[in-house]
Amino acid sequence: MKILILGGYGVFGGRLAHLLRDCPELSLLIAGRSGAKARRSCAALGGAITAEPLALDRADIFSALAQHKPDLVVDASGPFQDYGADRYRVVEACIAAGADYLDFADGADFVFGIEQFDHRAKAAGVFVLSGVSSFPVLTAAVLREMAQHMDIREVEGGIAPSPYAGIGLNVMRAVVGYAGAPVKLTRGGKRSAGVGLAESRRYTVAVPGKLPLRNIHFSLVDVPDLQVIPREHVGMRDIWMGAGPVPEVLHRILNLFAKARHRLRLPSLEPLSPLFYRVLNWMKFGEHRGGMYVHAKGERDGERVERSWHLLAEGDDGPFIPSMAIEGMVRKQLAGVRPEAGARPATRALELSDYNALFAGRTIYTGFRDEVQGGPIYRRLLGSAFEGLPQKVRELHDGAGKRRWSGTANVERGKGPIAAIAAALFGFPRSAQSVPIIVTLTSEGQGERWTRDFGGQIFTSHQSPGTGRNAHLMVERFGLISVAIAMVVEGDRLVLVPRRWSVHAIPLPRCLLPKGGSYETERNGRFVFDVEVTLPIIGRVVTYRGELLPAQD
Repeated sequence: MKILILGGYGVFGGRLAHLLRDCPELSLLIAGRSGAKARRSCAALGGAITAEPLALDRADIFSALAQHKPDLVVDASGPFQDYGADRYRVVEACIAAGADYLDFADGADFVFGIEQFDHRAKAAGVFVLSGVSSFPVLTAAVLREMAQHMDIREVEGGIAPSPYAGIGLNVMRAVVGYAGAPVKLTRGGKRSAGVGLAESRRYTVAVPGKLPLRNIHFSLVDVPDLQVIPREHVGMRDIWMGAGPVPEVLHRILNLFAKARHRLRLPSLEPLSPLFYRVLNWMKFGEHRGGMYVHAKGERDGERVERSWHLLAEGDDGPFIPSMAIEGMVRKQLAGVRPEAGARPATRALELSDYNALFAGRTIYTGFRDEVQGGPIYRRLLGSAFEGLPQKVRELHDGAGKRRWSGTANVERGKGPIAAIAAALFGFPRSAQSVPIIVTLTSEGQGERWTRDFGGQIFTSHQSPGTGRNAHLMVERFGLISVAIAMVVEGDRLVLVPRRWSVHAIPLPRCLLPKGGSYETERNGRFVFDVEVTLPIIGRVVTYRGELLPAQD
């Protein structure tokens, strides 16, 4: 099977070639305007695949197809928003040559308009699928899964790339080009328009049981989902899709430019794209993690329901996700599963199960969350991961009302006056060995009051589900001090990871955030806790560990 990849040495085309390099059944033509870059890309590819460089301008696509006769053409060049009046030239050339066609198009109008070639593609016996990437293929697959359990009315989603992912200049040109311009979408059940990159929302991507991303600032982007997904769900009234690039300071500067263009009716900001491209690819700091979410609201049996799907990608795996849709389609073709002839948006190219197979073996994690009110807070925050906890951990956190657990503990305070002052501020007990402990949990407001009695030394805290920037975190309050904690399931342990903190709702610097290796587990039929609180520079404030069983009243 011969595949011609236009833009084959670019960001998306290059990653697609990398994903397919273990397929000896394939022969790739890595094409682009620069023959030297194409040769370097082929030389670096390696693997079992055959790869040949090709210097090719898309204006010469008709003659190139006649000469090289590929079975499939993948357009990974772009920006699709700037293809002009002859923007479907490659599509027409493929139909004329009898070659199948896929593209990475992120331009909503480009993808929406691909159906005009449906009759011609069917007559030629080829498939022409546009928008074969995370937006809209993965989004659509997630929503079809959700639609099995609800009638979808509102959809919100977003992609948050790792700051180390890198972004191509053509992608930056496309994004900056529609900043401040109208973006077609559905609002209130009617065709409407938003303002590209001028509308923003915040969201926390949090796969159940995994360390969530930090709360991210997303801004409206012009992606195919906005036009092609609403017609697949009768009754959908609203859809909004965003991107959350970091660092946030650069993102917010682009927001300001977009708002200025919209309000002052300025010309396109596209000339600024090289500047943003250089700065964004230079400012690489923070967590090397990325993610995606799809949040839907709807109805089931006459009642309103909410469900969200989350994706986390660690390290270098995340940047490959946009190219995985085409990878999945190629692998299915090699297995004998070929798309039907015709031209259409690629919303039904893959199912969520296809993606799960592509994610297997990588540090990519996904999961659904049902947004519920009330009930045990740990069960609500952990979602499906709660059932993976040891029995005694579930038992302690799954109760209601007032309950008591008792056992023994060891307490060790940090040394030095500063550690003593910090321990006193939190109310931690003094050092003691094999001291009896009684923990009383009492429902209070939206959370629980925890009262810990270490042999007569009592300290309390209040735990509740976080909201706003603390969404999907557990907030534990010690007097005026509140710590937002992520709950991560690692094997048979529930690990507690501080993510944010504040004093009387005033955020405190993250660099001073309390840390430590705190966890809960089960050992010999007993609930086991191991809590360590350390502060930067100061060191250990307190460590307390022990075992508990339900108290006999």
